[in-house]
Amino acid sequence: MTDKTKIPDGIIAMEGYDIPVRYYGAVIVGSGAAGFGCALELSKLIPDVKKIAILSEGRNMGTSRNTGSDKQTYYKISDGDSVLKMAEDISAAGSMHGDLALVEAILSARGFYRLVSIGVPFPHGKFGEYVGYRTDHDTAGRATSCGPLTSKQMTEALERETDRAGVPFYDERRAVYIIKGKDGKTSGVLTISPKDAGEKNPLGYAVFAAPAVVWAVGGPSAIYSSSVYPASQTCALGCALAAGALGANMTEGQFGLASVNPRWNVSGSYQQVLPRYVSTDENGGNLREFLGDYIKKPRNVPIFAFRKGYQWPFSPDKAAVSSAIDLAVFAERRRGRRVFLDFTRNPREIMRDGKCDMSLAGAEARTYLSNSGCHGETPYERLMEMNAPAAELYRSFGVELSRDLLEIDVCAQHSNGGIDVDVWYESGVPGLFVIGEAAGIFGVARPGGTALNSTQVGGIRSAEMISHRMKLGGNAPEITPDDILPAFSVGFGDIPITADEATTRRHEYSQKMTECCSFFRRTEKIRAARENVISELNSFSRYRASDIDALRELYICFDVLLTQLAVMTSALQYADDGGMSRGSYLVTEQGIDEILSSGSAPEIDKAHKDKVLNVKITSDGGVYGAEAQFVPARAIPTKDYGGWFENIYNAYRTGEVFETGQIEK
Repeated sequence: MTDKTKIPDGIIAMEGYDIPVRYYGAVIVGSGAAGFGCALELSKLIPDVKKIAILSEGRNMGTSRNTGSDKQTYYKISDGDSVLKMAEDISAAGSMHGDLALVEAILSARGFYRLVSIGVPFPHGKFGEYVGYRTDHDTAGRATSCGPLTSKQMTEALERETDRAGVPFYDERRAVYIIKGKDGKTSGVLTISPKDAGEKNPLGYAVFAAPAVVWAVGGPSAIYSSSVYPASQTCALGCALAAGALGANMTEGQFGLASVNPRWNVSGSYQQVLPRYVSTDENGGNLREFLGDYIKKPRNVPIFAFRKGYQWPFSPDKAAVSSAIDLAVFAERRRGRRVFLDFTRNPREIMRDGKCDMSLAGAEARTYLSNSGCHGETPYERLMEMNAPAAELYRSFGVELSRDLLEIDVCAQHSNGGIDVDVWYESGVPGLFVIGEAAGIFGVARPGGTALNSTQVGGIRSAEMISHRMKLGGNAPEITPDDILPAFSVGFGDIPITADEATTRRHEYSQKMTECCSFFRRTEKIRAARENVISELNSFSRYRASDIDALRELYICFDVLLTQLAVMTSALQYADDGGMSRGSYLVTEQGIDEILSSGSAPEIDKAHKDKVLNVKITSDGGVYGAEAQFVPARAIPTKDYGGWFENIYNAYRTGEVFETGQIEK
């Protein structure tokens, strides 16, 4: 795809800068499955695709294109299913708005078959049937997959179609500020890029003016140091929070075992072939197996390890069974040791008289491996029999599992929370739509693969609303210097800082977040860390960017801090309201050894299932804070769903349907 730029429509002169301005009807920020999906839908709904544009920090940098698992899942409605039942399953774990669950269910077929129609190779049978399998938190076999790189194949197919439609694409643009007019409505985006730099604009600022902005930037990837998000993707939720959008359920997400280099989930086949778990000292010496030291009954080690394949996310209700593996890995790393999967040798718990004895692995693992035709003597041989592409994937990254140890950690993998949106995926800031993982769609937990479905559903819904408003008319907003002046509070202070120094700061922020507010949470540590984040935010204007690279890193740091403040504030509000362990994290003052030795799961929170936790960033004269509060989770609107055809037809024809289901602005 080429960078289809155009000559700027105007110039804003301010602070000694000449900043180019380009006017559009809608601007989509992000080049993953969500962003391209929205752009493709808009290209079909409006007559002139030149009225929309895609902005990307780097089209090859995002999560959609750079992540997967042994069999990456897409979640859709199945044969004999109903959208109401699917909505019930999506929201069953609680703390999710039912109307959003219904929309996600209703449009799943439309999103899925659009992907099929543009060449995404989902497998079907001889009659054309798209059969499925059951994934976590699923009751109806709705999951399907193209293999380990499903989201990458989706993104590439959507990109081809969007490019074919001629949608303008601006690459290497970091969106740093969401612009609002005096009426509080969205009016565009401020970006920085070397492509817009010049003698009178050395830091490469540019304005993309539009009454509709679609925020398709992915999840809070950079707020944790232990993360399976690609390192190339950094946070951008802070921009939406700074613009006044509410966060929703930002405490909720998924954490699980992943390799460190490359960053990749070690779920499914990687666990079911029963590799050894070993640790070493910092220099790679003193190798030893360690799971048996933590798990109360060592004979359960292979049973729990096998179940990690299909119970991959850490779950507190499984802390005494399969999730004990995560706790043991975390505890070993906290002792300063590095942890690895070893596919070259068997765990000691399934060895007898020097040979592998699968009768020691438990009936479930033994039957599964036998039915899968896996009879190899080593984990690697079994992996090649079960899922050879899973080994090939690591080989493509330069890791040979037949020889190399694979370093792992318990990592942040997905955010169920994000920005609060309505059923058209519009935030509380009029004109700002948020889709994909950036949207706070899901609650405590969700069926595996719903995130990929949501990328398509959110793109379709937001495109429909945007095209409806375009048809009603209205000009692109005029941008004044006052509209973008607040963005210049970053990077123009008194203390010079380089890009490398800013990156070091960011890593320090993320390390502190992992220590206190990942899957193992201690309330008082979160409280202390939050005060540090506020202190850093309130003094952030002291830094001066030495060049455009340093400015980019400073904006990322600022975004990370804002997002961390929202997450920590939410976590504290939840804990102070009596919230306990749930979803994919522990809220505890116990030590890991104490939890493991108890042999029982902690008490799981149920009191907050009917609530969604919203959070708002506050800023008074440059002094930052945040406030969080619970709101009732809206029920699935079964009475409003469907209805008399003529009434729906007339509401659609007159546009009345587009005035329903919105957040009160």
